[in-house]
Amino acid sequence: MATARSWINRCLTPKVGLPVKIIFAASTLCWLAVLGLWVGLSYGGVVPNMFLPTPGAVFDAAVRLTNDGTLAKHVGASLEVVLIGFAISSLVAVPLGLLMGSFRIVQAFLEPLVNFIRYLPVTSFVPLFILWIGIGLEQRVAVIIFGTFFQQLVMIADVSKGVSKDLVNASYTLGATRRDVVFHVLGPASLPGVLDTLRVTMGWAWTYLVVAELVAASSGLGYISLKAMRGFQVDVIFLAIAIIGLLGLITDQLFRLLRLRIAAWAQ
Repeated sequence: MATARSWINRCLTPKVGLPVKIIFAASTLCWLAVLGLWVGLSYGGVVPNMFLPTPGAVFDAAVRLTNDGTLAKHVGASLEVVLIGFAISSLVAVPLGLLMGSFRIVQAFLEPLVNFIRYLPVTSFVPLFILWIGIGLEQRVAVIIFGTFFQQLVMIADVSKGVSKDLVNASYTLGATRRDVVFHVLGPASLPGVLDTLRVTMGWAWTYLVVAELVAASSGLGYISLKAMRGFQVDVIFLAIAIIGLLGLITDQLFRLLRLRIAAWAQ
């Protein structure tokens, strides 16, 4: 009894670490609760099947689309769009964001425009991208870039601005040049925050995927969701949503592992 009470107190205490078993049990319990609610609402007839399919119906849809090769084709198309768009956005946003956060003149030049553009709705630009770029992979990649780039820029600039000025001054005292400070002090000190920013914005890239593929697309998870909606195939829609969530979870964990590997000193 005393042991159980001590574990409860530990779980309810802020900033206290917990054993892996406790964390795994809590995560499993959450998933079981969600699955149980879904099973109860769908199989219990509380919500009609045309609005909420059963887990079995979604599984059957996954098997059907996997066997005919449709699912792999659309998952591959969505992965291509997200990874290309996110990579291009990150390759530009990371160095530019570090410059914005490190040099006041760069911040003064870019910040007003960036803060204006990042509040514009991505969906309103989809028709323009179709007119400017056309229909195809390029248009979908442009949506991902537009949806993530300006957010990355602001967040990475904040990471760079958060580097302690004492660290910079100490490097000058030790004889470092301005170039040394940028590449050997500000860059490494910002690395953990940059990786956290990329991890967060990768989630936004998956969110904008559906926007990119709902209009003028012939493949992808967003496309099959729209096609399924027209045929009242709610099981396929749930399947597409579940796959997007699963892919997002995988990329999130990959960024966690990457941070542990190359910025373990920041843990």
